[in-house]
Amino acid sequence: MTRLVLRRILTAIPLLWLVVTLTFVVVHAVPGSVTDLVENPRLNPQARTLMRQRYGLDEPLSVQYVRWLAALGRGDLGVSFLYRQPVRRVVARAIPPTLLLAGTALLLDLGFGILLALLAVARPRSWFDRISTFLSLGLYGMPSFWLAGLAILVFSVGLGWLPASHMHSVGADVLGPGARLVDLLRHLILPAGILGAVGAAATARYLRSTLLDIQGARYLLAARARGLSRRRILWVHALRPALLPLVTLLGLSIPFLVSGSLVIEVIFAWPGVGRVLWTAAWARDIPVILAVTLLGSIAVIAGNLLADALYMIVDPRARSAS
Repeated sequence: MTRLVLRRILTAIPLLWLVVTLTFVVVHAVPGSVTDLVENPRLNPQARTLMRQRYGLDEPLSVQYVRWLAALGRGDLGVSFLYRQPVRRVVARAIPPTLLLAGTALLLDLGFGILLALLAVARPRSWFDRISTFLSLGLYGMPSFWLAGLAILVFSVGLGWLPASHMHSVGADVLGPGARLVDLLRHLILPAGILGAVGAAATARYLRSTLLDIQGARYLLAARARGLSRRRILWVHALRPALLPLVTLLGLSIPFLVSGSLVIEVIFAWPGVGRVLWTAAWARDIPVILAVTLLGSIAVIAGNLLADALYMIVDPRARSAS
């Protein structure tokens, strides 16, 4: 397993370089300049020239790229044009909210997805199986931004049960620890629920198909011949082999959470990495855009590594194959 991880990390290094290089070229190829957006657009030419010199935008693109790549090798992500502070500090401040949102959504995804699949397979073609199939397909096919807007319209505007935006209410800083936690959970329900519901729909359909495919396996027929109950066969003997492809799906869900968090964080004004990227894109904050792109690429590669490691743990046969 150690050799596999090292091999994948070595393979990921040129991939990361390619991703950030393409992002660097694309961002600089977009018309306009940060001086047109960050500051007053009526700036005189002298002030605009000084800003370009301050941020190194007056140098050739090749020089900017080499300088940025050298700084990245030293662990220096640069200074944000918009926030006027180190990019590392800007991104570090946004990572915990994103991890909270994505982690909660992943727990909802796996928990409800596995539960729905097991309940559906326990009585195939029953009314519950048919309804869950219909709802899962419909939910998975809906865009997350449309679901987010509908949830805000129903639960925030219509019923007034849950807040429509931000991570905390105004004045939450003066609340006690318990009240502040409740306030955070109320703000977390809608964004994490949307991400988790869409993921759970895919997980439920995927796991249900896998469980139905292995129903005729010999070891399951032998378990039935020994007189084991259908519930025990399903939960004990069939679930673990069915989780093997789900482990791969877990690694593939990392890119979904990364991209989904971007949309959800913007809609719900959640102060995470996705919203930072959105703001940086509008402001042409190139150092922040490059840093967030690098971070997202690392998250995707780490998710794939995690999927490989979990696959070897669940299926020992994969260790010898590696």
